[in-house]
Amino acid sequence: MKKFALNAEPRTELGKKSVKALRKEGKIPAVINGGQIVELPYTAALKEGQKLVEIDEKRGIITTDIVVNAEDVRKLIYTPDIFEVDLTVNGEEIKAVMKDLQFQPVKDTVLHIDFLQVYPDKPIVMEVPVQIEGHAEGVKAGGKLTMSMRKLKVKAPYTEIPERLVINVDNLGLGKSLAVGDLHFEGLELMNAKNAVVCAVQLTRAARGAAAKAEK
Repeated sequence: MKKFALNAEPRTELGKKSVKALRKEGKIPAVINGGQIVELPYTAALKEGQKLVEIDEKRGIITTDIVVNAEDVRKLIYTPDIFEVDLTVNGEEIKAVMKDLQFQPVKDTVLHIDFLQVYPDKPIVMEVPVQIEGHAEGVKAGGKLTMSMRKLKVKAPYTEIPERLVINVDNLGLGKSLAVGDLHFEGLELMNAKNAVVCAVQLTRAARGAAAKAEK
């Protein structure tokens, strides 16, 4: 996974008026979830931008509201790549991944970013791009290779998550498909439905015609 360094400011004013003003300044409100889990009641001081969210009667989790510059995150957002984000907040470096984006439906500008704090020993679920390699037997026979899923959900510690999931299709025959259940990647758990089709070689008119001639 590639790395991306990002400076962020803590955000203390959370109202709509404040958010509107931030966006006019070219900034994006964001939140870092997945922080430290603490026992309740929690009596230690929270840092600027932090808040305590109750999980249950005995435990809570610390999240951090932040602000980032829109220009600083362009290469993080507008790319198919996934990144380990080194966020610097309150003078502290937090390792995170980007989990969700909210866009303005008309202008397509980014309204909000959700980051997830990550730890080397704690698995996370992320969507990872699929990369096809090889030349399918079915394509050589006149078929057409189609992609149904360009990303797959994987579960693993963030340190084990690759930039791409490479799938070899050399042995994929005419009219055949590869489903999630047919795939295996060392150290990764695939979270999509096992019967979901990732790619297939479809019969074309030319391939059907050739097959019909061969049967005569």
